[in-house]
Amino acid sequence: MKKIKTIVFIFLFASLHAQDSLNVSVLFHWSVDTMPSSYYHDNTYNEIWGYAKNGREYAIIGSTMGTHIFDITNPSTAYQAVFIPGRVQGNQIVHRDFHDYQDYLYIVADEGSSSLQIADLRYLPDSAPVVYDSDTLIMRSHNIFIDSANARLYTCGGIVRGSGNQFSVISLQNPTAPYLLQNCYIDIPWWINTIGYVHDTYVKNNIAFLNAETRGFFIVDFSDLNNVQIIGSYTNYVQQGYNHSGWLHESDTIYAFADETHGTDIKVVNVADYQNIELIDTIGSNVDPNSIVHNLIFRGDFLFVSHYFDGLYIFNMENPDNIFISGYYDTSTRPHQNGKYEGAWGVYPLLPSGRVLVSDMQTGLWVFDVSNAVTSTTQQAVSKELIVFPNPASNFIHVSNPEIKNQPYTLIDIQGKKIKSGIFANGYNVIDVSGIPSGVYFLKTSNQSGVHFIKKIIISK
Repeated sequence: MKKIKTIVFIFLFASLHAQDSLNVSVLFHWSVDTMPSSYYHDNTYNEIWGYAKNGREYAIIGSTMGTHIFDITNPSTAYQAVFIPGRVQGNQIVHRDFHDYQDYLYIVADEGSSSLQIADLRYLPDSAPVVYDSDTLIMRSHNIFIDSANARLYTCGGIVRGSGNQFSVISLQNPTAPYLLQNCYIDIPWWINTIGYVHDTYVKNNIAFLNAETRGFFIVDFSDLNNVQIIGSYTNYVQQGYNHSGWLHESDTIYAFADETHGTDIKVVNVADYQNIELIDTIGSNVDPNSIVHNLIFRGDFLFVSHYFDGLYIFNMENPDNIFISGYYDTSTRPHQNGKYEGAWGVYPLLPSGRVLVSDMQTGLWVFDVSNAVTSTTQQAVSKELIVFPNPASNFIHVSNPEIKNQPYTLIDIQGKKIKSGIFANGYNVIDVSGIPSGVYFLKTSNQSGVHFIKKIIISK
């Protein structure tokens, strides 16, 4: 009975919270109002991860209370199968992070007297017993990444073996008995002055791409732990900010990374030659001058991005010389604020079904169908963009799309109540919103081909 009530809530929520979207549709959404939000960023939720086994798929999302594992095999009847309480719970928790290896889930947090937890996923959906929970090796970690081919876990920041950590390497030769191989801050004399703190990493075959805050990113070879070497770096580039996260394309020649700095774009670079890294393009949502990127993951030739206030963004990179937005869905109802970090936190596009998972800091877990976004052509994607400005607006909004002619539109509030309606006579139109109170609204319209648009509008007096 509890599952039925949850599903009803989900569909009610979806109907009342239509979102700004293109080529992306909601399969499942979950959020509750009974868990606390953090003191620091007002977030109840944090990282997202996915797992698949025996024909079933699972979404894993962190919260201020712990780790929630959902069986999403059938999204229409998705449900929380397992909850793993965090060693530390409550308002002080901002970050949790996950990675899986050999059917074990590795769980960390970066606040309080936390721990490394290892859960056995082989018994899902019935249970996921915690087989390791200790702060002896890792008390806190900001991010983790597992190089599965080499059974190594890399941990960024936090506290390792009782002292502050910049970057460490841990063996998973025995998946339930991890042990420290190297603390780079302690064991490598040049580390602190050259690389320093590492916020996040992507590692493949012992080659680590390190996101080193304002120093840029470094490519480091960990094949021989007695002779760790920097084999590439990118420390001076356009729109440089807080180098936060990145992901390597399966070709090993293209790397995309994000600076967690308001108003900066994703950088796409050619890393075929580590000694001669070249910028290919800068890309972003272009929603707001203060738009900010958080995390990103490649799946094939598509880059999936959690774009904070702007939600999920999907970029078609089949031709790196002509990268374009092929889909998006705004998971957040909060207006952009420079200096704030809210909205879509994490994205996971690697499930066998192709479904995409997103965690929003305030609105929770989202499961998306992105099949239209990963099959659209350049011409289709460009023509489908609906431009609305200014946003936020106070008196008038301008709406532009060459395919929208003699088409009806409706402006609704966040409860789904119709506030205003009319006809878009041509591809460029102006709507008077001067008499509408401040708040979040949604503009609904379609083009002559039947493509539907829902655009989030912020009215601020």
